[in-house]
Amino acid sequence: MLVSMQSIQLLLDKGQGAAARSLDHMPKLMQDSLTKVLGYPYQYPQLDSFSKTLMAIHHKQGRSGLIGDDITQSRQQFEQQMQSILSKPTPLAFVEDIHLPLQSGNIYARHYHPEPNKKLPMLVFYHGGGFVVGGVHTHDEVCRLIALYAKVQILSVEYPLAPEVGPRDLIQSCEDALAWIYQNRRHFKILKNRIAVAGDSAGGNISAVLAQRTVNSAYAPEAQFLIYPATDFKSRHPSFYAYSEGLVLTAKDIDYVTDYYANRHHVALDDPLISPTYGNLKKLAPAFVITAGHDVLHDEGKIYAYKLQQNGVKVHYHDYEDQAHGFINLSPVSKKAKKYLIDMSRAFRRFWDKSR
Repeated sequence: MLVSMQSIQLLLDKGQGAAARSLDHMPKLMQDSLTKVLGYPYQYPQLDSFSKTLMAIHHKQGRSGLIGDDITQSRQQFEQQMQSILSKPTPLAFVEDIHLPLQSGNIYARHYHPEPNKKLPMLVFYHGGGFVVGGVHTHDEVCRLIALYAKVQILSVEYPLAPEVGPRDLIQSCEDALAWIYQNRRHFKILKNRIAVAGDSAGGNISAVLAQRTVNSAYAPEAQFLIYPATDFKSRHPSFYAYSEGLVLTAKDIDYVTDYYANRHHVALDDPLISPTYGNLKKLAPAFVITAGHDVLHDEGKIYAYKLQQNGVKVHYHDYEDQAHGFINLSPVSKKAKKYLIDMSRAFRRFWDKSR
């Protein structure tokens, strides 16, 4: 199937969201042809053809990675990218923006409830973005889908970002938010003892760290939902080198994050505050761990799941082999990404219920 540069330009002229949706409706053969015409130089034969073509378009446009040396620009670009792919948000019965009056200072959050007249478990969600970019708005559709299909309430937390804030203060704010929701559990009509932590990438890291830090406290989470989490700043595993370029998250991004989040705040790379794989893994809440096959963080997420199992923690581990880091954020434009997010949300709820 031949694809002309003119047809590619017409696709690009639609704008990112419309172009991505058009791309998602193309047959695989046409997507593969597009990727070749665009001159995508990376060999990832097992990568989902939609994701590969999207990355080829980014490559053609000179876009690479998530985070750069201009932090303000990185944040604006990520916000704009997420806004550009949105269509209509998934309808949910109740969504409310609130401010949490925490000991560490007021922070913004968004509360999602699919059935506001019913008591449901609560998922405290920490967004991804390398601790540097992202927020409640960039992960709105993700939270809507998880709330709807896991049948849970969600409190999505707008924690302070690096490098302005270091790990100690960032994690403290996140822990304070978890403690606050526990203290206000009756107000939110949360089912007894049904509070869990969740997050993608950096948010998965935060969730894992909090599960360790709070293990003996009244507000310790009852479960962990870790989506392609960062767990090890110190080590470089094979996946780091195999998928270092040409995807959403690059090796260069990891270097920037390591500088902004760890080095600038004089935190050792094997400190459990930022690398939970080196923490105490005993008596932790059951963990539902997701990895993406084409991801610099793949191996450390998989290793963390196995380490948890070896330490007696109940674990469900699933690898989406044909996906790249960040795929849950593509749910507005990719039928497959949306299906995977729905599937994992349902499976997480079943896992949580059975693990009690």
